[in-house]
Amino acid sequence: MTLQHLLQDKLAAALAAAGVPDAQPLLQPASRPEFGDYQANGVMSAAKQLKMNPRELAQKVIDKLDLTGIASKVDIAGPGFINITLDPAFLASRLDHVLEQPKLGVEPQQPTKRVMVEYSSPNLAKEMHVGHLRSTIIGDTLARVVDYLGHDLVRGNHVGDWGTQFGMLTAYLVETQQAGNAALELNDLEGFYRKAKIRFDEDADFADRARDYVVRLQGGDADVLALWRQFVDVSLKHCEAVYRKLGVGLTRDDVRGESSYNDDLPIIVQELHDAGLLTEDNGAQVVYLNEFKNHDGEPMGVIVQKKDGGFLYTTTDIGAVRYRHKTLHLDRVIYVVDARQSQHFQQMFSICRKAGFAPAGMSLEHVGFGTMMGDDGKPFKTRTGGTVKLIELLDEAEERAFALVSEKNPDLAEAERRKIAHAVGIGAVKYADLSKNRNSDYIFNWDLMLAFEGNTAPYLQYAYTRVASIFRKAGAFDASAPLQLNEPAEKQLALVLAQFGDTLNAVADDCLPHVLCGYLYQVATHFMRFYEACPVLKSEGAVRASRLKLARITAETLRTGLDLLGIEVLESM
Repeated sequence: MTLQHLLQDKLAAALAAAGVPDAQPLLQPASRPEFGDYQANGVMSAAKQLKMNPRELAQKVIDKLDLTGIASKVDIAGPGFINITLDPAFLASRLDHVLEQPKLGVEPQQPTKRVMVEYSSPNLAKEMHVGHLRSTIIGDTLARVVDYLGHDLVRGNHVGDWGTQFGMLTAYLVETQQAGNAALELNDLEGFYRKAKIRFDEDADFADRARDYVVRLQGGDADVLALWRQFVDVSLKHCEAVYRKLGVGLTRDDVRGESSYNDDLPIIVQELHDAGLLTEDNGAQVVYLNEFKNHDGEPMGVIVQKKDGGFLYTTTDIGAVRYRHKTLHLDRVIYVVDARQSQHFQQMFSICRKAGFAPAGMSLEHVGFGTMMGDDGKPFKTRTGGTVKLIELLDEAEERAFALVSEKNPDLAEAERRKIAHAVGIGAVKYADLSKNRNSDYIFNWDLMLAFEGNTAPYLQYAYTRVASIFRKAGAFDASAPLQLNEPAEKQLALVLAQFGDTLNAVADDCLPHVLCGYLYQVATHFMRFYEACPVLKSEGAVRASRLKLARITAETLRTGLDLLGIEVLESM
C-alpha cells in the first residue's frame, strides 16, 4: 500500500468513527514545513454538512485517528485542517528494504487491467514533424508507467495509411518508378508528397489516374496493393528512425493502421443501422447525438458514410474501438491526441457506447495536449514558415548539446562527448515538453531546455551523476545497513522518496507526466540539500552507512523515474 493510501485509509476510518462515514478525506503533502508532512482538508466540508464547528469535528477525528507508530504529531491548523507529521522511524522502515525489492517496492496498481495507450499515430503520407512530438513522448511515458505498475500493456500506433491521398501518392510512385528514380524521391517523403500534390492539382489526367488508384486500392487490386505496401514500408522506416532517436518503445508490431479496419466498415454501418442509430441525410448515413448541439440547439450529426459510399476516419475509429473490445478485450484505452480533436473523440465514444461496441466497463479516454509554440507565440515553424521535420529538430538538439558538452569537457574523447550529447540533447527536448502540463501550450526555447540549472533534464541527469560519483569514491556499500533519519534534511529526503509509488499512481490515473517530472525535480533538490547539510563520505560507522543507503535509494529513484520518462542517465557527464 502506498504511503498516501495508508494515511487516507486511516483518516477514512477515523471520520467514520467520528460519525462521518461518507466523507472523503482530501489528503495531500503539506505545502510548508510548519504544516507537517501531510495535510487533510476534507473535514471542513463535512462539518458544514453536519452543521458543526470544523475545529470541533477535526478534534473528534483526531481522537479516533490511530496513527500509532506512523505519526509523531497530529494537530489542527486554521479553520479545521489536520496536519500530520510522520515519525522518522516509520519513514525509515518504509524505505529500509526498497533496494532489495523489485521496482523499488512500488506495488502493482489494483485492480490490474489490460490497457492500450494509443500514441504517435502519424500520417504515413509525410515524414513526422514537430506536431507529432507531444503525442509520441507523452504516450510513451504513459505506456511505461502503466507497464511499470503491473498492468497488461498494449501499445497502439494507429497510423494514417488509407484514404484518397494514397491514390495520389501511388500514382506518383508509378511515375517515379517508370522514370527510374523512385528510391531517390522516397528518401524525401515531404518532397514526394508535395510533388504528388502539385501533379494532382495541375494535371487532370494525373488526377483521374489517382482517383482510379483509390478505387483499385479499396477494391483490393493486387498490383496497387503491392505499390501501396512499398510506400507504407518506406514511410514506417522514416518513423522508426525518429523512434530510435527518441528512445520510444514503438515497433512494427504496435502498428495497426486505418487500413486494418477497411473490411469492417460496411459491417459497422450495418450494425449502427440495426441498432437504430442511423438516419439518411442527403444520401449520407448520419448518427445524430442529442448530447451534442449545434448553434441552433439541434442535435449534431456525425457522418459515418458519405453519399458516394465512402467512409470517414470517424468510421475507422469506431471500427478500432469495436476491434479493441471484441478481439483485444481491453479494459482501458488511452488516446494521446491533440486537444483540438476533443469533440471528435467525445462523439465517437458516445456512438460506440450507444452501439454496444464499448461496454460500460471499458474506459475510453482522450488525453489531449496543447501546442508547441515558437518565441513568437505561434505554432513552431522553420524561419521560412515551413513545417519542422522532427528528425531534424532532434539532430539539432544533439548538435547543440555536443557544443555545450565540448565546452564543459573539451578533454573528453569525441565519441564520449557524442554519447553524452545524445543523452542530454534528446533528454532536454523530451523533458521540456513532459514537464509542462500537457493541457497547456508551451514555448519551445533551446536555452532553457538545455540549461544545467532549474527544472530541466540536464539538471536531473547531472544530479544523478553527482550521486553516482559518491559511490565511485565510497567503495563497498552495505545495502542492508539500517536507515537512520536524525537530521531534518535526511527526513525530508526520505519523505519525498517514500512518495514514489503515490506519484506513479497519480500519473497513471490522471495521465499527467508533468507530475512525475515535478516529483523528480523535488527528489534532486532535496538530495542537494541533504548532501550539503549531511556529510556522507566524511561521516563514520552506522551514520555513514545510512547516508550512503539514502543516496543509493535517491540514485535508483532518479534513474527509474527518468527511464519512465524515456530519458537516459549517465554515470558521468
